[in-house]
Amino acid sequence: MLQDRDRIFNNLYGQEDWGVEGARKRGVWSEIPAILDLGHEKIIDLLKQSDLRGRGGAGFPTGMKWGFMWPKRDDRPRYLVVNADESEPGSCKDREILRNDPHRLLEGILVACFSMGANASYIYVRGEYYNEASHIQQAIDQAYEAGLLGKNACGTGWDCDVYLHRGAGAYICGEETALLESLEGKKGQPRLKPPFPAAAGLYGCPTTINNVETVAVVPEILRRGVSWWKQFGRPRNHGTKIFSISGHVEKPCNVEEAMSISLKELIDKHAGGVRGGWDNLLAIIPGGSSVPCLPETICNEVLMDFDALREARSGLGTAAVIVMDKSTDIVEAIARLSHFYMHESCGQCTPCREGTGWMYRVITRMVRGEAEKREIDLLLDVTHQVEGHTICALGDAAAWPVQGLIRHFRPELERRIEAYRARAAA
Repeated sequence: MLQDRDRIFNNLYGQEDWGVEGARKRGVWSEIPAILDLGHEKIIDLLKQSDLRGRGGAGFPTGMKWGFMWPKRDDRPRYLVVNADESEPGSCKDREILRNDPHRLLEGILVACFSMGANASYIYVRGEYYNEASHIQQAIDQAYEAGLLGKNACGTGWDCDVYLHRGAGAYICGEETALLESLEGKKGQPRLKPPFPAAAGLYGCPTTINNVETVAVVPEILRRGVSWWKQFGRPRNHGTKIFSISGHVEKPCNVEEAMSISLKELIDKHAGGVRGGWDNLLAIIPGGSSVPCLPETICNEVLMDFDALREARSGLGTAAVIVMDKSTDIVEAIARLSHFYMHESCGQCTPCREGTGWMYRVITRMVRGEAEKREIDLLLDVTHQVEGHTICALGDAAAWPVQGLIRHFRPELERRIEAYRARAAA
């Protein structure tokens, strides 16, 4: 287990002052001038050495992403956009950072802006996050008043302005280019790529979009050193991570733990175990609603990191662990997720617009058993027609839960179909 001294988010539960004075007592905003004295290239090089991967779902190497902003090719302004939309069902980690440790995010924004040559950052926060938006705005005001942001931020000679933008609650705006469209005042629909945001992002200028947790951990990595960060987790999966554990556990929680902890240990030690005991476990969605579920046999051994879960044909995603015991109607649960993705599709891509509705209608019939067994393979085929054939990853997010259901719970689908036939014939 991760020791308390190694936790970055030491006010995750809001037990201490979240304001600037409380943050400074916890070490936030310390050594920022020394960190910026390292220079743009050195900071990015250290992040590459740390193997920090994005905490928003895709797991892209952060140092590499920031490196795309260099060399500076023209005089256009540069922007950092912080994705605080957090609309993935099951994920509730970023809201705790915004609400209870907002200054940790703001110091990360300053370091990130300096590293990429940006003088302005926008925090795009989910519209429903009223208290979180209130806290982060108050924290921004406190930072300006204390000289930590704005002109000559922290006395470093670097100018850094931070603006808060509240979204309107659309899931699709969690996709980075749809977020940019929304930020510009347009309908939130993903953009075709290329050009990528690092070349033409917000207002056509070089832009990097990062998740809240990703930006917030950077100063602590630079303060404590790359070797400290890399002692946690397996190669290419280093560091700490906030896990959101919900569903059929004794104590649902957010907890910061070391990467590569086993899924079973994570649930037993921090969430009080599965309701009714581990033998009562049916399945777990390990990374938010968009990744395939895993049955109990795999959950016994799997590690919680990007590569281990990919090898298990699922994903770490946002590390939102959704636990389902044997009282769960697994088919109806996945059907409910299918309805969500159908509803949240922006409709721009035909495979997603038509495929999400088709998948939902078929799996809804399968909940009742009103289907033919051959339709199981037909449904699986349609998921592959949607997956990878859309502008953004929402099509993949809609397809993967259905694929996981068929991969691991096909006998349950077949049982329902047989039971429905038997009732109809009686």
